[in-house]
This record gives sequence, structure tokens and C-alpha cells, in this order.
Amino acid sequence: MLKALIFDFDGLILDTETPEVLAWQSIYREYGFELPLDEWSKVVGGWGVSNFDAALHLASISHGRLDSALVRARHQREADKMIHASSILPGVLQLLQQAKAAGLKIAIGSSSTHAWVDSHVERLGILPYFDCIVCQDDVPPGRTKPHPDIFLEALARLKVRAAEAVVFEDSLNGVTAARRAGIFVVGVPNPLTAQMGVRGDVTLPSLEHTSLRELDEYLKRR
Repeated sequence: MLKALIFDFDGLILDTETPEVLAWQSIYREYGFELPLDEWSKVVGGWGVSNFDAALHLASISHGRLDSALVRARHQREADKMIHASSILPGVLQLLQQAKAAGLKIAIGSSSTHAWVDSHVERLGILPYFDCIVCQDDVPPGRTKPHPDIFLEALARLKVRAAEAVVFEDSLNGVTAARRAGIFVVGVPNPLTAQMGVRGDVTLPSLEHTSLRELDEYLKRR
């Protein structure tokens, strides 16, 4: 029986990932280079199998012409401007409202920091929907997604079993983490992660395309 929903944040509630990659692509191209998307994709939603750092990489291939700290600060300004102009992704608010009305427990499980996630959740006016928010600050260093620790901590705080929860994820690292935690995962790739072949136990174009009844049926058929 469905008792809890666990949402990723970046790229799932708010599309922060597309602005970040667009800003890097623009900066790279300004200096005559292309952002290596294959490496970037490995760190979306967690650290994955790579510690790729776009600022350090660009500074390296520019042979000292660019300062990584200055490039990073510029990228942050440009990406943040786009992110703050973005709305909650389709279907998220409706699903939160339905889950709250049905008495389900609701959490966020994110590889980002509390400073990042909490500030945006408050800005978007959706903080009251969540029973807990679990971020990278809440697990040991190096244990963000694709490790299962964030989702296991969310289950513990919500006091539900893995078989009673559904995770919503947009990234390969997030899907892997949910599966390692033994939780049914709905893949909802955004325009960026769709190009990376993200697939969950069920894959949807947006959260507009599901309901609590359907989610409960998925669990019953596992």
C-alpha cells in the first residue's frame, strides 16, 4: 500500500539542470570550446562515477587563460538568473496537493545542500507540503546519489518501508540510488536528462501523467 512519496529536487520539482548546462555551454562556446556532455551527465543528480568540474576543465583546456574561480562565479550568476525565472515543473504541485489530502507522507531526497534546496522550496511556497527534506548534508561525505543513503534516510524519517514508497527521479544517478534503496522509482526525465536515457521502473514525460491511484497500482504489481 502506498504511504509515502519521495521527490528529487533538481530537475524534478524545479528544472535547475537545464539552466546550468545552458550557461556552461554558452561560456564554453564563447572561448571556442564545447562542454563535454558525456562527462557532465555523470555528475547530474549526484557524483556518479566522475568528479568532473566544468570550471576546472575549462581553465585547463584554455591553457591558463581563464581563472576557474572567476568562471565558476560567472556561471553561477548566469544559471541562477535563469533558475529564479523558472516555475515549478508540470504536475508537481497537483501531486503534492493530492498526496497531502490523502494523508500520505512526503519528502524531498536531494544530493544538493540544504542551503540550496530549502531556499528554493521556501521561495516556491511549497515547504508546508513536506514532512522532511533530506540533502547531502544529512549523509556521510561521498554518500550522495547514486548511493542509496539519502533515500534510506528519508524512509527512516518518514517511518515507512521501501515497499510503501515511490521515488520520483530525473537522473541516472537518482534512479540508481532509488533502486539500490529498494524503492519503486518513477523516471521523469527533463529535457537535459532525457538525452541521457533516463528510465525508471515506469517512465513519464511529466508528473501530469500520473495519479495516486496509478502509483498505488504500480506498487501492488511489483
